[in-house]
Amino acid sequence: MSRIIRAGLVGFGFAGRTFHAPVITAAEGIELAAVVQRTGDEAAVRYPNARLYRETKALLADPTIDLVVAATPSGDHYRLAKEALLAGKHVVVEKPFTVTSAEADELIALAKNAGLVLSVYHNRRWDGDFLTISKLLQEGALGTIVEAEFCWDRYRPHAGAGWRNADEPGAGTFYDLGVHFLDQALTLFGRPSAIRADLRKTRPGANATDAFDVALSYGSSRNLSVRLKSSLHAMKSGPRYVLHGTRGTFVKYGEDPQEQALKAGAAGREPGWGQEPPESWGELTADWGGLRVTGKVETLPGRYAAYYENVAAAIRGTEPLQVRPEQARLAIRLIELGIRSDREKRTLEVDKEEGE
Repeated sequence: MSRIIRAGLVGFGFAGRTFHAPVITAAEGIELAAVVQRTGDEAAVRYPNARLYRETKALLADPTIDLVVAATPSGDHYRLAKEALLAGKHVVVEKPFTVTSAEADELIALAKNAGLVLSVYHNRRWDGDFLTISKLLQEGALGTIVEAEFCWDRYRPHAGAGWRNADEPGAGTFYDLGVHFLDQALTLFGRPSAIRADLRKTRPGANATDAFDVALSYGSSRNLSVRLKSSLHAMKSGPRYVLHGTRGTFVKYGEDPQEQALKAGAAGREPGWGQEPPESWGELTADWGGLRVTGKVETLPGRYAAYYENVAAAIRGTEPLQVRPEQARLAIRLIELGIRSDREKRTLEVDKEEGE
């Protein structure tokens, strides 16, 4: 039997207790062996088999820990990941990977030189709607995609006091939500040729970006335009995904159910996990041999635990890593260019990396 990967989680705030601890425990081939929680004993109560540490240093010194998971505010990701890599640990970093692409470059080089697995928690690749869209594109159901719009609408009209609303690098919805959409766009369509971003602070007391409208273009040869949007003033949400292709259109409303289930305290192993009811399925309108076909497409079940199962397999050397740090680094580079595009009020070309 393949050995079980022992994970140590740094941070038991919202991300750690909601999106990492239960997902790790739901995954096969990996176990939650330790948690760093500076104050309180919630982690010990919920996960009595995991060792409780008060300091990250103690976790890094534990020789039984294979993987360190950094589930802390964005500004801490680079430092914690670097410390863990230097301690000889494999690392998963909560998104966004880092605040700057230069920080990402340093971490990637450290991991490569040490022969360690480094990944970023882009769990939204395992949303059911995204898995369904990926399958539709793989099967050519829409033909060649010419236009796509991803929209993350919520109604949260009052700015909070947490780190996401702090006036500091790495805060705001572009880093928090936008990085998910950037990762999804990169996964589906690859590197864009240009970016244009409109970043705004729309709520009273907002210290960081809380709305974005980003256009990615892919050059005249591909004739593809991708738009990424988010608003926290949407009392009634529009479609989350709209894709137009040469053979059809797919429209999908609603969010993947895994987040709400995890917030409610689900373990991620319940029967029917990640499945959507028929009323939430997306609608496909397509041309099949001259016939117009319109109907619902059953959403594939989402499963965030698959992310950690892949990381564990990559550490054991039995599978290629699905969320590679170079991919996450490109999303951070697009955020940097988007911020500059908004500041300069112009479209910017996306620089190609040496060797591409």
